[in-house]
Amino acid sequence: MKKTLTALALGALMTAGPAMAELVFPSLSYRTGPYAAGGIPFADGYADYFTLLNERDGGIGGEMVRVPECETAYNTEKGVECYESTKGEGALVYQPLSTGITYQLIPKVTSDQIPMLTSGLGRTSAKNGDVFPWVFNFPANYWDGASVAVKHIIEQEGGDVSGKKIALVYHNSAYGKEPIRTLEELSKKHGYELTLLPVDHPGQEQKSQWLQIRRERPDYVIMYGWGVMNQVAVQEAVNIRFPMDHFIGIWWSGSENDVLPAGEGADGYKALTFHNLGDDYPLYDDLRKYVIDAGKAAGAGDQVGSVIYNRGLYAAMLVAEAARTAQEIHGTSKITGAMMRDGMEALNITEERMAEMGLPNFGPAFQVSCKNHGGDGYAAMAQWDAKAKTWSLITDYIQADQEVVQPLIDADSAAFAAENNIESRCE
Repeated sequence: MKKTLTALALGALMTAGPAMAELVFPSLSYRTGPYAAGGIPFADGYADYFTLLNERDGGIGGEMVRVPECETAYNTEKGVECYESTKGEGALVYQPLSTGITYQLIPKVTSDQIPMLTSGLGRTSAKNGDVFPWVFNFPANYWDGASVAVKHIIEQEGGDVSGKKIALVYHNSAYGKEPIRTLEELSKKHGYELTLLPVDHPGQEQKSQWLQIRRERPDYVIMYGWGVMNQVAVQEAVNIRFPMDHFIGIWWSGSENDVLPAGEGADGYKALTFHNLGDDYPLYDDLRKYVIDAGKAAGAGDQVGSVIYNRGLYAAMLVAEAARTAQEIHGTSKITGAMMRDGMEALNITEERMAEMGLPNFGPAFQVSCKNHGGDGYAAMAQWDAKAKTWSLITDYIQADQEVVQPLIDADSAAFAAENNIESRCE
């Protein structure tokens, strides 16, 4: 009888083995709510890349990938609930696609020892891995974006913006407020005048802000918006005949959704990006063969190659590479969250590796370390061609002003460390 029970127990363990061995990358998505137009393509790109790895490669390192999706509707409370309901499934990394959710999850992922990647969003000072050991924001952050926008403006102005006026139109939330300190410091350095124009959620009412812009006539407008706010802002800019090539959005204000409703009027609008555009890459041929044409796409397949779809795909590619790195470091395909963190801290994205994956020149080369969880702060400028209905890069990747950005990161992270009694862990 004892032998039979032992055999049954062993059989149960063997049956449970494959389920435990799979690599789990939860998707905190929002396919509903006021920001669904951006949430849907990101979730599709994220899921489709992992489906491609499963169908073409048999997963990552021989382990199949599972992407449980949980709807947050871009609501912070729901985002936390989704985290709590999925973390026990063997979650290896979270990408909340929301600054509000990110702030709430920082203490949770730290306690649970599950990495969180917030590319181009979240708490900028989390770049300091010495203070935020479980949070990453490579390859660029909000403060990098603000700096690169100003660098582009300075170049457009022949190297001098002293006396110029720059207005920031921003989502009145933790996200939208992120660049303010950086833009204030840059204004001290370069001598421009900064005007702050908050827009309340969801952003459909902006008449007063754009009346002020028409009255004060800033030389440039920078926008940190999301969802319908972007569409309304672009249309309002068209209505007051603001020069569109002097209107610059952060990367969350630079998708097709933001400019198509304004038609020809949006021509020339600019936006930052930390990855390339379109679908003219070898990987997309495989994506169509193994995922889209095979009927295994996460969505309708109509978002492939769009800006936010590419961002979701890029996010999945980065964590997949980190998972491979973790497997190599620890000599096992069955990695844990702690092992995943090691892989993320050892991540080295080179142009050679991106070309091997079928994504040549898709994003900036960068390297992560214990202390540097954010990369080197490079972003490029894209511009909208209304006739062709396409975005195109109009600059190379530009590095943010680290003389301004890094001290802000150091100061903010040091204050957080002092408040929370965090000791240095990196050599």
